[in-house]
Amino acid sequence: MSEASSRLNLAEFTVSELSAALKRAVEDVFAFVRVRGEISGLKIAASGHVYFDLKDEKAVLNAVIWRPTARALRVQPAAGMEVICTGRLTTYAGSSRYQIIVEQLELAGAGALMALIEQRRQKLAAEGLFDSARKKPLPFLPEVIGVVTSPSGAVIRDILHRLAERFPRRVLLWPVAVQGDKAAGEIAAAIAGFNALECDGPVPRPDLVIVARGGGSVEDLMAFNDESVVRAAAASHIPLISAVGHETDTTLIDYAADRRAPTPTAAAEIAVPVRADLIGQVLDLDRRSQRGFARAMGERRTRLHGLLRALPRASQLFAEAQQRLDVACTGLSNALQRNLALHRQEFAQIAAVLRPQSVKHRLDAGRERGAVLTQRLERILRTQLGELARTVEGLARVLDSASYRAALARGFALVRGSNGQLRRSAAELEPGEPLKLIFVDGSRQAVVADAPKKVPPGTIR
Repeated sequence: MSEASSRLNLAEFTVSELSAALKRAVEDVFAFVRVRGEISGLKIAASGHVYFDLKDEKAVLNAVIWRPTARALRVQPAAGMEVICTGRLTTYAGSSRYQIIVEQLELAGAGALMALIEQRRQKLAAEGLFDSARKKPLPFLPEVIGVVTSPSGAVIRDILHRLAERFPRRVLLWPVAVQGDKAAGEIAAAIAGFNALECDGPVPRPDLVIVARGGGSVEDLMAFNDESVVRAAAASHIPLISAVGHETDTTLIDYAADRRAPTPTAAAEIAVPVRADLIGQVLDLDRRSQRGFARAMGERRTRLHGLLRALPRASQLFAEAQQRLDVACTGLSNALQRNLALHRQEFAQIAAVLRPQSVKHRLDAGRERGAVLTQRLERILRTQLGELARTVEGLARVLDSASYRAALARGFALVRGSNGQLRRSAAELEPGEPLKLIFVDGSRQAVVADAPKKVPPGTIR
């Protein structure tokens, strides 16, 4: 059979059938692949799907990320980023091309990771999250220390051991994953959770938070470069120490934290002082204070003795005043004697004038003048007493009109309970309670009925 005849015997396909056959062949052979390349021509459709080209020096591969997968990606694609895409290889019959359906996206190599971290650092720094003005001072001696780290690693044991050596404090551990897809979310939630605790709640609010992890590669520490973790650290109202990795490791949380520790052990050393050193400092200050006080008292005592030598004695200070007092006492005695002599002389002169007859005449004249004054005084008193009596009568009439007895005379009565207290309303009365009714001409006893009944006016029970 000739070559032409064999070609005529080939199976005939429609375009759709051939495209479907190619699709099945590609998907069967390349069911799951990992492809490394650079992102180019990135487009995000209105539907949420992501389309881009994955290329290297010699070839280009179309790639698509469906919307649910794109939302769950830890690394968001960007133009020029070198990545490793994991997914299924398939074909797109509409344009006769093959493409990869990306299910996982990761950065390719440490260089790409560092570029991503630097890009994120610049973005967060531009927002002011790393400003030194935002840094809070650490408490000198926190009562409660919150630690965000893995509960099974050596980090928490190192921190507890170092705190016990320096100054034992109460430690609250918030266990989190420090590596993997869930690590960033758990760390951010732990920082926010410590800040949400109430100061007087059943779980005390920490005075200081330590976010710690042991050393590792750049990929292992990526959770502490996550934007959510950095924002949670910057938003923390509690002072925060970052202790991630070894001394040479730097993550973005170090920039947002209030203090960076090179290691978790160093974080414990920063958190609390050494108790023995504090005791020694206090004792040293006490000794210095006592020596300073003794020295100051000695200097003042010496100065006081010097001043005492310069001052005159008490007898010298009061001698002149005592002399003036003695002179004044002598002059006073002489003045009293002279005054007494003058009064005796005046009394003798008056006694000579007051003879018995003149005294009687003067007494008679005084009696007549006294009688006249007495009559005048009696007239004035009668006038004033009359005016006061009229005033009192007017006030009595006003008082009688305002008195409760006037109301009793008009037919009213006072109601007092068994305790003598006045009852002003029916709501104050209790069934069976004895009452005392007071009228203008006397009083009567009464008892409150069990249920109110209508009685004729003026009837007394």
